[in-house]
Amino acid sequence: MNFASDNWFGATQPVMDALARHNNGAAPAYGADRLTRSVTDRFSEIFERDVAVFFIGTGSVANALALAAYARPGGAVFCHRNAHIQVDECNCPEFMSGGSKLVSVPGQNGKIAADDLRKAMAAFPDGVVHHGQVAGISITQATESGTVYTLDEIANLKEVARERDVPLHMDGARFANALVSLNTSPADMTWKSGVDVLSFGATKNGCWCAEAVVFFDLHAARGFEYFRKRAGHLFSKSRFIAAQFDGYFSEDHWLETARHANAMATRLAAGIRSAGGRTAWPVEANEVFPILDKSRFSALQAAGAQLYEWPADDLPEEQKPAADETCLRMVTSFATTDAEIDAFLGVLSEDKSG
Repeated sequence: MNFASDNWFGATQPVMDALARHNNGAAPAYGADRLTRSVTDRFSEIFERDVAVFFIGTGSVANALALAAYARPGGAVFCHRNAHIQVDECNCPEFMSGGSKLVSVPGQNGKIAADDLRKAMAAFPDGVVHHGQVAGISITQATESGTVYTLDEIANLKEVARERDVPLHMDGARFANALVSLNTSPADMTWKSGVDVLSFGATKNGCWCAEAVVFFDLHAARGFEYFRKRAGHLFSKSRFIAAQFDGYFSEDHWLETARHANAMATRLAAGIRSAGGRTAWPVEANEVFPILDKSRFSALQAAGAQLYEWPADDLPEEQKPAADETCLRMVTSFATTDAEIDAFLGVLSEDKSG
């Protein structure tokens, strides 16, 4: 009953098969190999336009370097106050962007609303040197609350970005989960809705360490190779990141794994509600945030369930956990099974009946 994180699980068999398949013989280093070029072309096919793709080893560096590419002196990047770049990346975006300031924006269900963003950005008026200057907007898809921005919501945020002539970045650590949740295309969820640069995550969805920075504006990508090299993320054996993507994209495997993870989360949430629990936020991807009695949490831990307590500060007062309750985070993955969910719900139901 391991629902700690989709990061805890290994790679899928198609990804491992691709790594083994491309392990034979020699190939040019530092991304000059044929496989890297082929996978780069595949990204362009997926996004229905020519894109500039740079392979990265971790999601944190992908986010940080994507933002660094648009950095300005005294720059301020706006994100949700619970965004991964704000609370979970050890100031990496600030460091790698040369000191850009991350400005938190509150928002329900883990999402930024256009009006709230516009209000936050107003504190940094153009031409007032003392306050710095607006440099970018970053959204997380799917969010840290397990919710998903709709295409209209992304487009509305892009309109705010246009007003201040700044880029819109998408942290796509769980990109595939959001994509299949919306039942849309990669193009529609990104550049057609106004996204300028994407951190494309695959590690959480079945790869070993495969992330990419994807630019939809080829001009903006000029010189990015130097950011990556300086950060130490130009892999000499880059073909092994390409190999993971090769297996990941093959026969739409990446969409299949995401659909499975999302379906497991939906099933899990329904079972929790049937057992008398509730969820803090809508379940729209592969994360579930149940609010349970603390005694039930203890019983689940005793039975071997792996899950985390999670802050629920963003919830309206009437929805926050009571004194005898706690909010938890549960994440499903490509490896989650019906048997695991049944076992978890069985313990939950036993504790309720007892």
